[in-house]
Parts: sequence; C-alpha cells; structure tokens
Amino acid sequence: MAELKYISGFGNECSSEDPRCPGSLPEGQNNPQVCPYNLYAEQLSGSAFTCPRSTNKRSWLYRILPSVSHKPFESIDEGQVTHNWDEVDPDPNQLRWKPFEIPKASQKKVDFGLHTLCGAGDIKSNNGLAIHIFLCNTSMENRCFYNSDGDFLIVPQKGNLLIYTEFGKMLVQPNEICVIQRGMRFSIDVFEETRGYILEVYGVHFELPDLGPIGANGLANPRDFLIPIAWYEDRQVPGGYTVINKYQGKLFAAKQDVSPFNVVAWHGNYTPYKYNLKNFMVINSVAFDHAAFMFESSLSLAVTKWGLKASRCLDENYHKCWEPLKSHFTPNSRNPAEPN
Repeated sequence: MAELKYISGFGNECSSEDPRCPGSLPEGQNNPQVCPYNLYAEQLSGSAFTCPRSTNKRSWLYRILPSVSHKPFESIDEGQVTHNWDEVDPDPNQLRWKPFEIPKASQKKVDFGLHTLCGAGDIKSNNGLAIHIFLCNTSMENRCFYNSDGDFLIVPQKGNLLIYTEFGKMLVQPNEICVIQRGMRFSIDVFEETRGYILEVYGVHFELPDLGPIGANGLANPRDFLIPIAWYEDRQVPGGYTVINKYQGKLFAAKQDVSPFNVVAWHGNYTPYKYNLKNFMVINSVAFDHAAFMFESSLSLAVTKWGLKASRCLDENYHKCWEPLKSHFTPNSRNPAEPN
C-alpha cells in the first residue's frame, strides 16, 4: 500500500477529489443546485453549526448516492460492548488483564470485534470516555461501522489495518495511531490476525496540546498528521451491504444495495487522520530532574473538565527521555529499611 497518498496537517482546511472525476469538487459553492457529475452534496458536522468559526468542524462530501439510501436500522447484539459502568462494583486493587486471544479464522471469523475494558461518564450527555480492545482475523466484507457516540482513537498493536473511509484510504501500522471522528463510516481490511486498543471519547475532539513554556516547536507537529485523499467505489452489492451504527452504547444494523464509500470529492476540516509516533519529539531531561508528564502528550482532549484529566496519548518512545536520569534510580525496588 505504499502507493497511497495523503494530505498533511492537523485540523487544516483541506480539499480532495478522485482523479477519475476531474472537476467533481464544486468551485465557489458548497451546495449548488446541480453538482458536477450529478453528485449529491452532504455536510458532515463535527460541532454545532452555530459555534464560533475557530471551533467549527465540518466537511462537505460529494457522493454518488445520499448516505441515507439504506433500509431502517435494527438493533443487534452488542456482544462485549457496554457503556453501563455501574454494572461492575468498584475495586481498589491493582488490576491487570492478559492479552486478548485472537480466535483462529478457521474456528470463528471476527472482522471487527470490540471488547469494552473500562469507561467513565455518561454517554447520553456526551461526557466521558471508554477504552476497548479490538480483534480481527478477517477483513470486513460488505460491512462498515460508524460511531454516533464519539471519536475513535485506534492504536494497532499487532498487524496492519487498511482502513476505508468516506474520505479515502489509510494504511495504519503498529507504532501509528489514527482517529476516526464521530459519524464517519469506515471498514477495515486485515492481512493477518490483528489486535489493538481504541480510546473512545464523547462530546469533544482531540486537539494538539499547547506548547506553552517549552517554546514554538516540539512534541507532535501538525504537518505530520496525514489525511486521506478522495477515493470512491461505485459498486452495487446485490446481496446487501451492512452498515453498523453505535448509538448511545447500543449497536444497530441497516442494509443497503451500494457501497457507502461513494464520495467522489470533499472539502472541509472534519476528517479522519493518522500519525506516526516516530515523529513525536520528546522534551528531554538534560539536567537533574524530569518535566511533568503533561508535556509529553501526542494528543489531548479539548479543554473541558473531562479534557483536562481524562485522556493522554503517550508516545511509546517516552522512556527515552528518562535516559539522563538512570543514575538516580536503582533497577529493582526494595524496602528502604533493608540493608544494602
């Protein structure tokens, strides 16, 4: 998948059209009476449309058929997905879990299995988060997923993900992260048994942390965030294409006769994106002590009460900034009262 191309920049105003349909992006208009190629114009909103310009998130999509061209949604089994945090009694003990076993495809095919580990807040009031494990041993064939509850930050731990979105395709590998924002349809192809983490946040979007006293540069640079370019498929699915929706913690499914990835062109600042953690520039310790952990975040939540203390995505090479402090710590913990 080295041939995939991207647009760079975090939160930028971007535009893209599939080269197979030149001129498909309307000029000077969002919603002309007749779009080029007789496409349908739709706006995907990631914020209230009346919010200030600086916080407004939206993109215009120009697609072959409207996204609502499907049969009614019906409730389906949630499996291992939950949002009822009160179902589990509190436990002050330290807890661990073994790696989730990926079932063999010959025994049970799993194309995007979600298992909720923990969470907090209230999904219905758009305030909180959840952490899931995802497992795949086969690609999503004629199936896609979209989340009406919040944004997914996907962290693959094993195996590569080829993610199809309405904006285009992304190849996401271990040591990379990607964000699929609320309301965006996506489907995943895998090439082997695959596993990873998902951080789901309700009501807010990820932002780049302010640099503050560390200066103008460092941490995660906006230019290193990559956005897919437009790509579409005009494909009929006689057997039915399944659209799975997560809404208020429940799963629903609807059928349609065409692929949902029929967006020929788009423009806006509300997009999926990916980021390679190797590009994260840590703030190193060069004297005798270490900076606060808050300075070492690739992404943070918008500044709300939840955003200030709910989520940090740390670079896996974070330990490197501890190198100058090795001499200050013993390799094994022991009781200070014990003799040397």
